[in-house]
Amino acid sequence: MRLDIRMLAGLVLLAIAPGCAGEPSDEERAREVTEGMQETIGGEIADWHAAATELMEAAPLPSGRGWDATKDAEAIAKMRAAWTKTRLTYEHIEGAVAPLFPDIDAATDARYEAFLITLGHQPDPDLFDGEGVTGMHAIERILFSDVTPEAVVTFEKGLPGYSEARFPDTEAEALEFKTKLCAQLVTDIGSMKEQWEGAQIDLPGAFDGLVSLMNEQHEKVNKAATGEEESRYSQKTLADLRANLVGTRKIYALFQPWIASKEGGAEIDAGIDEGFVKLDSAYSAIAGDSIPAPPATWSSVNPSEEDLETPFGELFSAVSFAVDPKRDGSIVDEMNGAAGLLGFPRYQEGE
Repeated sequence: MRLDIRMLAGLVLLAIAPGCAGEPSDEERAREVTEGMQETIGGEIADWHAAATELMEAAPLPSGRGWDATKDAEAIAKMRAAWTKTRLTYEHIEGAVAPLFPDIDAATDARYEAFLITLGHQPDPDLFDGEGVTGMHAIERILFSDVTPEAVVTFEKGLPGYSEARFPDTEAEALEFKTKLCAQLVTDIGSMKEQWEGAQIDLPGAFDGLVSLMNEQHEKVNKAATGEEESRYSQKTLADLRANLVGTRKIYALFQPWIASKEGGAEIDAGIDEGFVKLDSAYSAIAGDSIPAPPATWSSVNPSEEDLETPFGELFSAVSFAVDPKRDGSIVDEMNGAAGLLGFPRYQEGE
């Protein structure tokens, strides 16, 4: 009888031991990822909102004049630091939230040329009023107008509807910059913050956004050759790319246990992680926040061997190799493999 009781106790212990109850179902895995995204991205959106508020509050309101680069140097420096914080916080979540909130994403992150298309290639009549051209790059364009590279100015002068970027010239324009342009950014982010709390997260769409963001890394680098890069006024596009990678890895980590639970998933996950490490090494090899200056003869279609040996060429090659969706083993290729394991649609370039 004692032996039977011991055997029964052993069977009970085995039954309740970790892992013996069976692997979580796909529905349970999806719920875990959704809950993780709600918490992780919700925190990042809150930080983004706080940084944008800090930027708005730092904007000076000189009496009887606009901004002065010397007299308002301290305030301008604070605004630039807050803008950088705002920008990098957004880049952590860009891949996941852009597909879920396309309208807010456009209002907060679209580039100058995209807004000009929306305006029918007409100039924005008021740079500071929070209408027409808005968002982080609209603020950046004004805030860094005195240090914008000439190549960027040359590119933008060729845009139909172009108007020159500048500091606020008057007290009224300084007030508009603070209470309208910056305030609109805070309002838009606040709207996403409110919606996120009850959002129904589209996991396939969010994962596709991560893959898309990785695929876009080579395009973001190459645009530096024409003055079209993202954070072109502040010359912080490389910092953008680093933050993209940090954020993608953080959100991807939520999917990892689910991917690894699938047949062949551990191998795919290892390949993705290896790709992340290589891309991080390419970004870390360059000092500072700016993409290296492209050679004057650069061509992304048929770059010369000499141009590929420049710091810009080496970065372009490393990034292109890491994310090329047509190359077996690239980050995008491996993430597409992971999408297939989860039953998600594969990312299609150009969609």
